[in-house]
Amino acid sequence: MTADLFEAVPDERPSREAMAEGAVLLRRYAKPFENEVVAALREIIAQAPFRRMFTPGGHQMSVAMTNCGTAGWVTDHSGYRYDGFDPNSGQPWPAMPTVFREFAGQAAAAGGFDRFGPDACLINRYAPGARMSLHQDRDEQDFAAPIVSVSLGLPAIFLFGGPKRADKPKRYRLEHGDVVVWGGPSRLFFHGVAPLADGEHALMGRQRINLTFRKAR
Repeated sequence: MTADLFEAVPDERPSREAMAEGAVLLRRYAKPFENEVVAALREIIAQAPFRRMFTPGGHQMSVAMTNCGTAGWVTDHSGYRYDGFDPNSGQPWPAMPTVFREFAGQAAAAGGFDRFGPDACLINRYAPGARMSLHQDRDEQDFAAPIVSVSLGLPAIFLFGGPKRADKPKRYRLEHGDVVVWGGPSRLFFHGVAPLADGEHALMGRQRINLTFRKAR
């Protein structure tokens, strides 16, 4: 992690936008490290390819996903949970790359949460039309730790609500390199992603990749 986040060209400088108490949007924060992050991402996908999981109710998710770290998020007929093994291969999930772990800790600190040590990274792939319904991240054991979410590829509309499902969410356009950090009073706020519009990203193609770092255990 040798890049200096604030040596980018002026139009590409990171900026910080408050979303709610404990929640911030760090625009363009990941762009200085995109080559390192994408290279590590490709190695993970080669070991644990994307798959579309089924919810406990039998619905196939529109978002494809995989994981890295000592724990990976999975869903099937028995419920939502973290597991140390990839159900497709029976092998442990790929180790979290150093660049992932260090970047997540740095982004969390920029968002106001020091000493964040993620043990899980959920990797979601959105094709055009894919969406994520409003939900809370509550399968983790440690709600004191924040969530760090990194956007790569096509822009998406991120929906960030409140502690109740009925709370009207605010809409944020997330572009390549944007990072959202939320925790503390906002840790269990409902959030989601509107259906992804079609397009072509110069580096990532016709997709959006979302890296979501958690302290699962």
